[in-house]
Amino acid sequence: HVQLVESGGGSVQAGGSLRLSCTASGLTFATYAGAWFRQTPGKDREGVAAIEMDGTLHYGYSIEGRFTISQDGAKQNLYLQMNALQAEDTAMYYCAALYDRRDCYAATRGHAVTAAYWGQGTQVTVS
Repeated sequence: HVQLVESGGGSVQAGGSLRLSCTASGLTFATYAGAWFRQTPGKDREGVAAIEMDGTLHYGYSIEGRFTISQDGAKQNLYLQMNALQAEDTAMYYCAALYDRRDCYAATRGHAVTAAYWGQGTQVTVS
């Protein structure tokens, strides 16, 4: 049974930081690419950051160097370090397992992708 469970969301003031975590069970990020998406009501889901199976990183245009995606050595956990948070970063953040590098690129370039698995999301609110 595959599960992706996000944690680390919460409320923070503008300029602050949060670190999101995603723990995978039933799969590892050695066999799937990992990604973070975010979504606000009425808008499409946006690819924030992705990491290919070989460690190549991709970031969405709106991130502007403020976020960092990483994973642990066991490739069981995915992280998103978010710094200099702005009100526009307020959203539900989702962890996803993607099939390949093409999905990593497409997701962070604003194209819709079909993820293999999704987490349930964690809310980030910046005020």
